[in-house]
Amino acid sequence: MARMTGAQALWAVLAAKGVDTCFANPGTTELDMVRGLELRSDVRCVLGLQENICTGGADGYGRMTGRAAATLLHLGPGFANGIANLHNARRAHTPIVNVIGDHTSWHLKYDAPLTSDIESLARPVSGWVHRIADPGDVVPAACAAVAGSRARGGQGATLIFPADFQAELQDAPVDIAEAGEPLAEEASASIDLAAAVSRLRAASHIVFLLGGGGEHSALGARGQCEVARICEALGATAYAETFPSRSERGQGLPAFGRLPYFPEPARDVLDRADLVVLIGASAPITYFGYAGHPSALVETERLLVLSRPGEAVAMQLEQLADALQAPAYRAQSVALPEVAPGPLTPASISAALARTLPKGAIVSVEGGTCGYPFYAASAAAEAHTTLTNTGGAIGQGLPVAMGAAIACPERTVVGLLSDGSTQYTVQALWTIAHENLDVVVLIAANHQYGILRNELRRDGKPLGARAETLTSLANPCIDWVGLARAYGVEASRAQTGEELVARLDHAFSRRGPFLIEMSL
Repeated sequence: MARMTGAQALWAVLAAKGVDTCFANPGTTELDMVRGLELRSDVRCVLGLQENICTGGADGYGRMTGRAAATLLHLGPGFANGIANLHNARRAHTPIVNVIGDHTSWHLKYDAPLTSDIESLARPVSGWVHRIADPGDVVPAACAAVAGSRARGGQGATLIFPADFQAELQDAPVDIAEAGEPLAEEASASIDLAAAVSRLRAASHIVFLLGGGGEHSALGARGQCEVARICEALGATAYAETFPSRSERGQGLPAFGRLPYFPEPARDVLDRADLVVLIGASAPITYFGYAGHPSALVETERLLVLSRPGEAVAMQLEQLADALQAPAYRAQSVALPEVAPGPLTPASISAALARTLPKGAIVSVEGGTCGYPFYAASAAAEAHTTLTNTGGAIGQGLPVAMGAAIACPERTVVGLLSDGSTQYTVQALWTIAHENLDVVVLIAANHQYGILRNELRRDGKPLGARAETLTSLANPCIDWVGLARAYGVEASRAQTGEELVARLDHAFSRRGPFLIEMSL
């Protein structure tokens, strides 16, 4: 094998290990990584205009494929720009390989303006962190990074690559096939069926809490059908976790709701249960610390853990259903909601999307305005996949939609988003246009941070003048149609239910990006 630079060797290993897509915002310390891609037709490069676009794109890609994409980021400050969506990806158990260029090893001691403690930035959002120590470390480190991204059900693996080691030629031919550890297999849940059956039969009121993930998770199609069988056998109820990383929805599947966001309705669901069964979900807690509400929504003695987040569990659920002698799953037809005429509301938006959504679509949801209403209405839609904001760091919805579209080019992707959160990563519109992705972006434009106003009103007091100002996006209102067109995305505006249905029919009849501003 011909000699190669460290950067070429790294890309060769990543490609050999199945990393075929890189979301990049490179800088000076990554130029040899850019040069190293010149001869690699097996790695797709996607340019993001800001690092949080890249990390969110890698999250969306990983959620849909179960495989790691790479990010290419510039030093510590560039990585810091992408941390918010890496936080969401960590909560979603998404495999990602982050490659961060650093100063040349001999320059670090001079504390140049962009020098920072990259390791300290990386550890909170990475399950595996490594700095390449010399040219001979490149190949084993790259192999270990891909394997590390598959550990613990999926996680971030961050590789820090000094610029001089990127450029330096390897001393010997690189034998990629022999390098590093084999990739970890998908972790499967281990359920003690006899013990589970005994405890389930002893309980009188059972709630199942289902975690999202890949096709073999509790919120995959097979997993949900098996849970429905179990619920019918036991007279139990089931809910998706509040913000699942991925769930299958639509006709033919059970119409499980999501656990409510605020503590009062969540407790209404959980307090009545003498057993709360976790299947790929974490123990439920309040999203924030609310006075008068304990943080843990369920005491430990009322919990039964059947599988951990990130574990494949569908086959085990079938075995459990059979052990309970549960009846076969019977799909129930759900009537499509009617679209109310007149000015748009969250309900009419949700109904319009449910009625027009193409079969097999992927819906990236971010924002409190339409998120819950659509999840309820989506049970009647054509079968589709829903992705939600797992970690609460806003600015996820548009980049995740972008990454999902790159992962699944044969499927229509919808971003059902709110105006405030989308402004955090609005530059993703440029990448969506640049890559000509089949993404329909729906912006619920109420010109406010609605979730903050809802939180402020929880004590029954009216909004004060300062609170009104700090939660308003009016004066001036953002022109989403003009903004989309400036980024190269065709756009239009809808103000009524009838207009929205017509705009959606048009957007779904064509290929390529389209944005609809939904005036509320």
